[in-house]
Amino acid sequence: MNTPHSAPTPARPAPLAVDRQTLAAVAQGAHHAPHDVLGAHPHPRGEAVTYRVLRPLARTVTVVPEDGAEPVQLQHEFGGVFVGAGPAETGGNPVYRVRATYVAPPQHDDGHAGESVSRQAQTERVVEHVADDPYRHLPTVGELDLHLIGEGRHERLWETLGARVVHDEDGPTGTSFAVWAPNARAVRVVGDHNGWDGRLHAMRVLGSSGVWELFIPSVGHGARYKYEILGADGHWRQKADPLARWTEVPPATASRVWDSAYEFADQAWMAERAVTDPHERPLSVYEVHLGSWRPGLGYRELAEQLVEYVSWLGFTHVEFLPVAEHPFGGSWGYQVTGFYAPTSRFGNPDEFKHLVDALHRAGIGVLVDWVPAHFPKDEFALGRFDGTALYEHPDPRRGEHPDWGTYVFDYGRHEVRNFLVANALYWLEEFHIDGLRVDAVASMLYLDYSREDGQWEPNVHGGNHNLEAIAFLQEVNSTAYRLHPGIHMIAEESTAFDGVSAPVDVGGLGFGKKWNMGWMHDTLAYLSEDPVNRSWHHGRWTFSMVYAYSENYVLPLSHDEVVHGKGSLLSKIPGDRAQQLATLRAYLAYMWAHPGKQLLFMGGEFGQPTEWSEGAGLDWSASWSDDHRGVQLTVRRLNDLYRKTAALWSQDHTSEGFTWLEADAAADNLLAFVRHADPKTAAEGHTDTADLICLAHLSGVSREGLRIGVPAPGPWNIVVDTDDPAYAGAGQRGTEADTVWAEAVPRHGQDHSVVLNLPALTTLWLQPANRD
Repeated sequence: MNTPHSAPTPARPAPLAVDRQTLAAVAQGAHHAPHDVLGAHPHPRGEAVTYRVLRPLARTVTVVPEDGAEPVQLQHEFGGVFVGAGPAETGGNPVYRVRATYVAPPQHDDGHAGESVSRQAQTERVVEHVADDPYRHLPTVGELDLHLIGEGRHERLWETLGARVVHDEDGPTGTSFAVWAPNARAVRVVGDHNGWDGRLHAMRVLGSSGVWELFIPSVGHGARYKYEILGADGHWRQKADPLARWTEVPPATASRVWDSAYEFADQAWMAERAVTDPHERPLSVYEVHLGSWRPGLGYRELAEQLVEYVSWLGFTHVEFLPVAEHPFGGSWGYQVTGFYAPTSRFGNPDEFKHLVDALHRAGIGVLVDWVPAHFPKDEFALGRFDGTALYEHPDPRRGEHPDWGTYVFDYGRHEVRNFLVANALYWLEEFHIDGLRVDAVASMLYLDYSREDGQWEPNVHGGNHNLEAIAFLQEVNSTAYRLHPGIHMIAEESTAFDGVSAPVDVGGLGFGKKWNMGWMHDTLAYLSEDPVNRSWHHGRWTFSMVYAYSENYVLPLSHDEVVHGKGSLLSKIPGDRAQQLATLRAYLAYMWAHPGKQLLFMGGEFGQPTEWSEGAGLDWSASWSDDHRGVQLTVRRLNDLYRKTAALWSQDHTSEGFTWLEADAAADNLLAFVRHADPKTAAEGHTDTADLICLAHLSGVSREGLRIGVPAPGPWNIVVDTDDPAYAGAGQRGTEADTVWAEAVPRHGQDHSVVLNLPALTTLWLQPANRD
């Protein structure tokens, strides 16, 4: 009975009703819009708020408002869902925490040996857990982001999708999870934070975008997680995050939340790069497989030892075989499962940044192999990601690679193309990478690549070109150069496809450079012949100049040439060890003088005797011997002169930079040519713009009194002699001076010529002695 001195306590309204079927889906973490049920929901007239919380196995659940209002005790409703109604809050979205209690497993007293404690005598323990509610938070992905994703134009996709730690001065710190899975029926986050029970953290789909999102407070840097995806077939799949920026160390496969704290110190390098034309500058590349350069080193150790070594050798750049995460080390990184994550084998992403930073501060650029051509079928990765062919093309004639047993990306799908374009930009932006060497471009360009008749379908014009892949390559190159001027985009393309390095606006693919696979195959075949037989194969040595300016070329002696039974560079060469080393020194000097940029795989710089194995590391002990160290010193000398000599790089891509002196001396196994500097390099302050003559002599016998035409009178210095004893050569020139004088005797189309002795298996470089 009410008295005149007390007012009746108003009854709280009943919670908003939800049907049992929906509650069952929410309880199982299988609802596509859990935020519509869980969290705080104001009543239609604003008189109260219904709170629903999923806490399986909880004994009690209480909502505790942060404004100090009275807590709201919730009642179990169904399957671990608790519900209750509280007073309406002012200020819009309620801010609260959830306090849940659980009965913990009983503890046994193990201190009394042999003593049995009955279950009734055990003390019941109640554990309390207080946490922010993920389902009270607004979406962390905006409408503009969703629009750009749908259009395939989100150039900073990694800042929207994936796991992003949110630091909010006015709110909680936590991690925003977002993933594209348009054909999923439900998606949930599993990981350390919820004991790998996905029911607790179901995600919501944002409209028709196919993007699923959830902000989880208190989850932060280092947490392990995956996505559980319910496909249309009713099966759950546990998948790594396609945009994870950190992963467990393989063979473990979980993604990890990453919150970078690294600050680069390479501002001077980056500023100079942005105003530099990369195509008319020196580029000599040392190709490295991080795991086997010196096995056991991490990114931090490499930042010391690799930087010191490459600086000493004088290469302008290093190129890393793929550093993106991959499950099988024997793939060398070419079967990628974590496109946005540097492999954890050698450290964390900030430690990889430290390696790049250290190289830049030493004046060395960094290229990375990038693999958009295919991806492996591992169950935890991209394949059939939401139960359908999502990232891969649905037609196996276009979506599966017959040689590698992998999936091929669906380049015609906006979101897939966006995933790859943004991935290229991610490495350039976040890690300050100076360029990408795109692997297996030929496999992308042709619908019939490695396929027999009946195994491929022509394009809309009836041809064999993959038009979607071509458009993708044009887009990624155009976008990369637009946003990051001064970088290198390099194609590994093994066919005669026209315009690989031509601009997109004239129909080209838009790469800056292309690997010259023809030069590599032809010259190695020539090299493998005994000197007495080389005259019959002279055309292999000269043919590259027929097409040298059809593309902007890189001359590659890559990892592909020293594996799978092909032997080392040294073992391809006939003769005894001294002849092999002499030939290799001569070959490398010829390569450094040939139009185009240079790339040499690790071990080649000291004449590794054995074939490379990713599991064994380089044979560094060979480099300790004087004869193999001679190759090292040759490469060091070549790089030193190369950097200084504008004639060797300023006109690599135009015929104005090259003149044949002798191309037809097949019987003598001799080539002679002149390299010319671009006149503008003098105005730019380069100190050495003089011509350079290269005499490459791969005969087994020496030539005495050889007359060679030169383009200027006066003294000419022999600046490189690969037979010099300083490089463990035989010194066959004897006491002949290192300076020869040009006489007014016409030869090789020149008005002057010099006479010199040319040792067997030797390359000489000559430059005018009187030069600026």
